[in-house]
Amino acid sequence: MISFNNTEIAFKEKSNQDLKQTKLLFKLIGSPFLVKIGKTATLLALKLRLPIQGLIKRTIFRQFCGGENIEECAGRIKELKDSGIGAILDYSIEGKTAEVDFNATVDEIMDTLIAGEGNKAIPFAVFKVTGISRFGLLEKINDANAELLESEKAELARLMERIEKLAKKSFDTKTPLFFDAEETWIQDGIDRITYALMEKYNKEKAIIYNTLQIYRHDRLEHLKKQTAIAQAAGYKLGIKLVRGAYMEKERDRAEDKKYPSPIQPNKIATDKDFDDALRFMVDYIDSISFCAGSHNEESNALLTQLMQEKGITHDDPRAYFAQLLGMSDHITYNLAHANYNVAKYVPYGPISEVMPYLLRRADENTSVAGQTSRELSLILQETKRRKTEKK
Repeated sequence: MISFNNTEIAFKEKSNQDLKQTKLLFKLIGSPFLVKIGKTATLLALKLRLPIQGLIKRTIFRQFCGGENIEECAGRIKELKDSGIGAILDYSIEGKTAEVDFNATVDEIMDTLIAGEGNKAIPFAVFKVTGISRFGLLEKINDANAELLESEKAELARLMERIEKLAKKSFDTKTPLFFDAEETWIQDGIDRITYALMEKYNKEKAIIYNTLQIYRHDRLEHLKKQTAIAQAAGYKLGIKLVRGAYMEKERDRAEDKKYPSPIQPNKIATDKDFDDALRFMVDYIDSISFCAGSHNEESNALLTQLMQEKGITHDDPRAYFAQLLGMSDHITYNLAHANYNVAKYVPYGPISEVMPYLLRRADENTSVAGQTSRELSLILQETKRRKTEKK
C-alpha cells in the first residue's frame, strides 16, 4: 500500500528557503479574512497599474504557475521530468469575448500540443471551450434542438473550426487533449461535441478526453452510459475524472432559477461516486483511458490498490494521476517515486491575465476543509526532519 507521508520525497526539489516561503504562503491563504482583503487589494492595485506584478510573481504565481509563457515554463517542466512527473500545460486565460482573442488562444493551445509531440514530459494538453467561444453561444447550443439565428450559425461554425483544428493537431501530434468541464448549463453541448470527436479520433486509443465533475450526482451514470456507447460504436473513451470546480455557483443558480440542484447532497456522496467511478474505469480499462485528477489521499491510494488487484502495471499509459502545481506534492512525488504515471497541471500566462485562476486557488485552499492545514503540517514535518538530520 502506497504511503503519502514521506516528506523527504515530497519536498526533495525544495530548498529550505523554498519551504519557508511556501509555509508563509499557505498560512496566509489559510485565513479567509486575509484572502478576502488580499484579493480586493490585488485587483485594485492591478487596475490602478501599481507595480505589484513582481511581488505576485515571486509569491503566489511562483507557487501555482509555471511561467508567463511556454518558454518560461521550461525550467519547471524539466524539474518535474527529473522527478518522473509530467507537465500538463494549461493556458489559464479567462474572460475573453472577441474572436481575435479566441483565435490567439487556439494558437497558444496548438503550441502546447506541438510541445507534447514525442515528449514524455508533456503527456497531455488541455483547454476550456469557454476560452475559445462566447459563453452565450454555448448556453444556446446546450439545447440540441435550439433554433439559432443566422449570425449564431456562423458563429458556431467558426467555433467548430477552432475545435476541429485542435482535435486534428492532437491526433497528428499524438498529444492527448483534455476538454475541461464547465458549468452544467453549457456542459451538454460540450459533451456532444467531445464525444463526436472521440468517435472520430479515438478508434485505436484515447486522444480526445472529456472531463467529468463527480460533484454532479448524474455523472457516474453518465460515465457508464458513455462507456456502453463507445463500446458499441468501436472507439475508446477518454475520461478525466475530477470532483469539480463550480459547486457553489451551481447551487446558487439552481436556487435562484427554482430547479433541482445538479450537485451531490454532501461530500460523502461525492467521494463515494468518485471512488465508484475509479472502480468502474479500472474494470473497463480495455475500453477507457483515464486521468484521475484528485488531491484526496484516500482516492489516490484506492486507485493504486485497484490497479494492483487488476494486474495493471504502474506505468500503463491508460491510467494517469494528476494534481495541480503547488498543491499536494506529497501525493504527486510519492506516486512518481513508485513509478506511477502522474502529472502536474502547470497553468501559465501573463500575470494580470491569470489572476482569476490564482484567486480561485486561494479561495479553494481556504474553503476546502483541511487542505491548507494538511499542506502546512507536511511542510512543518519536513522542516523538522531536516533539522534533526543536521544534528
